[in-house]
Amino acid sequence: MGKSLLDQQFLKRLDRLALNARMAIKGDTGGNRKSRSKGNSIEFSDFREYIPGDDFRRIDWNAYARFERLFVKLFMEERQANITIFLDVSASMDWGQPNKGVLAKQLAAVFVYLALANFDRVAVVGMQDKPSAYLPYFSGKQMFWQALSFIEGLKFGGKTSLCSAVKGCTFLKRSGGISILITDLFSKDGYKEALEYLQYLKQEVMLIHVMAPQELQPELSGSLRLVDVEGEGVKDVILTPDLLKAYKRVLDEFLSDIKAFCYSRGINYVLVNSSSSMEEVVFYNLMKLGFVR
Repeated sequence: MGKSLLDQQFLKRLDRLALNARMAIKGDTGGNRKSRSKGNSIEFSDFREYIPGDDFRRIDWNAYARFERLFVKLFMEERQANITIFLDVSASMDWGQPNKGVLAKQLAAVFVYLALANFDRVAVVGMQDKPSAYLPYFSGKQMFWQALSFIEGLKFGGKTSLCSAVKGCTFLKRSGGISILITDLFSKDGYKEALEYLQYLKQEVMLIHVMAPQELQPELSGSLRLVDVEGEGVKDVILTPDLLKAYKRVLDEFLSDIKAFCYSRGINYVLVNSSSSMEEVVFYNLMKLGFVR
């Protein structure tokens, strides 16, 4: 089960990690994350004045000695987070050496494992120009293998429309949560509106941008016919050093724009080369940027 994506030895290493959410989470059941709700867990949050009927055990007598007024302690309640993993399964993801789609599926499986190991609820969405497949929210570590089978079974094809796909996920509510997008960002309707929409729904957004080495550093020359894998566009070109320089300039502008947008919106962003190993991506890239801890 799942040997093509993650092996048991690697999964054991993941047991020491957790997704690192900056925001407090609203949720319905007990879990490992801090909620905005005030409850009875051991972590202190705030004070408020005593109201008749409050539990006497929560009165802060030190505060009474200082102010001669009764205050009760409020504590941060632990809740589950709703974590939604959006996996781009359009045709452009099934490309590159090593293949972008393989790494993307591995990353989706890693995030599912981390979520379940930390008692969160997680859902997985396959995205094309609309939600193409959906595994509803589930919890419990025993569900990992079912989720892994679902991820392995996702087929690549069709076009990318991130905004249409994200807005088509009607199960997302304005109750907060974490949304993780794994995509190459080659979307006909762009990416900014999709990310803004998720933030409108009070999601903390993590953007995992997967690109192949052939896209980042093309090593081509001569006469070529370029075919759009998500459409019918065909272009004959003669690759010259000047043309490759122009490509690199456009690519750098594209990546700089993404980074600047994500920084301005407080969105977690990481660019991942599909030639990277899972150990490098998880235990270096994601940990360095604080995605996991």
